[in-house]
Amino acid sequence: MLSANARLTLLPNPMPQPAPRGYGHRRAFLQLPAALLLGALAFPAVAAAKEAPVLKIIAFGDSLVAGHGLAADAAFPSVLQERLRKEGYHVTMVNAGVSGDTASGGLARLDWTLAEGADGVIVELGANDMLRGVDPEVTRAALDAILAKIMARNMKILIVGIKAAPSLGPEFKTRFDAIYPELAKKYNAPLYPFFLDGVAGEPALQLPDHMHPNPAGVVRIVDGILPTMHSFLNEFGEKAVPKPNE
Repeated sequence: MLSANARLTLLPNPMPQPAPRGYGHRRAFLQLPAALLLGALAFPAVAAAKEAPVLKIIAFGDSLVAGHGLAADAAFPSVLQERLRKEGYHVTMVNAGVSGDTASGGLARLDWTLAEGADGVIVELGANDMLRGVDPEVTRAALDAILAKIMARNMKILIVGIKAAPSLGPEFKTRFDAIYPELAKKYNAPLYPFFLDGVAGEPALQLPDHMHPNPAGVVRIVDGILPTMHSFLNEFGEKAVPKPNE
């Protein structure tokens, strides 16, 4: 399994350069009006660059988020970020996926994951709980605690659900599948019901393990979640309003 794959890709933020040294006072005085004029002309662009809002969204999950078996730029957070930026959203996605993580494992590392702050968190956990047959009440309790901690930091949440395999039996499947809509209702959070919607059971969109998405599968996932993501970003108001592409 992969280790934690967390990275931060920031938008360019050009900084003004210091003036060259070694000029005499008289020359500096004579050049002052021109410098003021140039500064006035340049100021709006510099101010705009500094004030351009950038939403920081953490994708917090397991190998489905981390990008198991994929190049970094083909993982879900990177592909989603690229799509949103093409649409004009000023968004930075942080890949906080850890392969093999359960909901309880996610809870154990949540505090340090959130330590640097964020505007919102996409929570995708539970697939490994399901595969290991963890009691759904244990998974529910861990996810509940994760969501409560995120809310306590005044970060917005998008919940991404997982659906149990039918082979685990109807009783397990009913209890497990109910976790995500019930928690979404409790925390009044948007829900994308199934991360692998359109990918599960489609070999052409999966890696040879028939569990994880391949690059085409990730694109399909992003296509599916995008409308929910738009609604989620709209909760941030002006900070996430898309700008017309130039």
